[in-house]
Amino acid sequence: MKLVWVSIYNGIVYPLIFLLACLLSMFNGKLRQGISGRFNSLSKLNLYFKSSSPLPIVYWFHAASLGEFYQVKPVLEGLKDVKPDLKTIVSFSSPSGFNNAKSAAIDLKIFMPFDFPWSVRKALKVVRPKKVIFASYDIWPNMIWIAGWRQIHTNMFAARVKDGSIKLQPGFLNFYRSIYRSLATIYTVAEKDRKRIRSIVGKVTKPAIKVLGNPRYDMVMQSADDFTTEHTRSVLSREKRIIIGSAHGEDDQFLIPALAGFMDSHPELKVLYAPHEPSEPEIERLQARFSDRGYSATVFRKKKNLTLPPDPVIILGVVGVLSKLYWQGQIAFVGGGLSTGIHNVMEPAIARLPVLFGPKYHHAHEAEELLESGGGFCVTSQDEFEAVIQSLIQDDAYFTQASLAATDVIHKNLGSSTRIIRSLIRD
Repeated sequence: MKLVWVSIYNGIVYPLIFLLACLLSMFNGKLRQGISGRFNSLSKLNLYFKSSSPLPIVYWFHAASLGEFYQVKPVLEGLKDVKPDLKTIVSFSSPSGFNNAKSAAIDLKIFMPFDFPWSVRKALKVVRPKKVIFASYDIWPNMIWIAGWRQIHTNMFAARVKDGSIKLQPGFLNFYRSIYRSLATIYTVAEKDRKRIRSIVGKVTKPAIKVLGNPRYDMVMQSADDFTTEHTRSVLSREKRIIIGSAHGEDDQFLIPALAGFMDSHPELKVLYAPHEPSEPEIERLQARFSDRGYSATVFRKKKNLTLPPDPVIILGVVGVLSKLYWQGQIAFVGGGLSTGIHNVMEPAIARLPVLFGPKYHHAHEAEELLESGGGFCVTSQDEFEAVIQSLIQDDAYFTQASLAATDVIHKNLGSSTRIIRSLIRD
């Protein structure tokens, strides 16, 4: 049955994906960069390993984008501490990951080669990795199948399968079974993920499936260490500021009217608004929308000296500093939940902020935990957003309870990266 799926994928599915991506790339700059990067991946691998003699021990990590890289990073850096002679490749599917992922533990950064059988064979022949390791969900069938046939250990960590996933649906289940059964080991985020993946692979001894958690919690805690010591004062004593993180256009349809209304009735309230992509046209559009509501928005572009000015409305015009700025607020809304899926809810949670987000959060285990703990709130409309904000700003006891609950979610999930590193070395 597996060979049938291999034939269908290579003869029909992936060629169609490739052709569609090439067509769409004519209208999408990010897609165009990704395809161009994939065309260069094999030459980059050849050039890097051409001078490697003897061949090093290589671990090849793959992350879809920057968010998944934050799961890879603590594992990658921990492995390097334990095995300093290890060579590491990190591949990406998206330009946002490739362009922005940074770590001294990365020896070579590439786009994932095209998933054609010949491309994968060439890449694996050049690299000869000891292990190929996928973060979370972005798995490429030929890379897994062919690595397995070559006796290369393949792993997926921080693995999740949400309830109602297409992977569990008739017609798709057998296809994903052929992929998951080809992995050597799978490390899931939670027990419910282990059970769902077990239902996909069936009653077989391979792959070994363990519950080891999500290393992204460790990454967030590590990044926040400087700020947890610096910002020891109570959250209630901070500036009364709502921070909107990684907002999409769908979010600001109700956010901006709601925020303007709150500032009208609570003059002490301030807003930091961070668009997901702070391009000049987007910043100007947001300034115009706030202006329509009677507020002049200042643009903050500093990457150092991050103390925010006392202006009522600030638009963040740079990337890479939002996690630090959460410490200058009291409440956070994280965008994406009304469109493609929510962004990072851990950064505001570790900064002790109650976190609001839209309904598309089921890919994020941490969002589910925030909801269960009372530190997170799912809102689907302006009315719901206003009701939650009103409850938080008028009741200090309720606010403090939500703030502590948000931070506790991070603390109780620490240690995953150490467990994953230990298992990757031993398995």
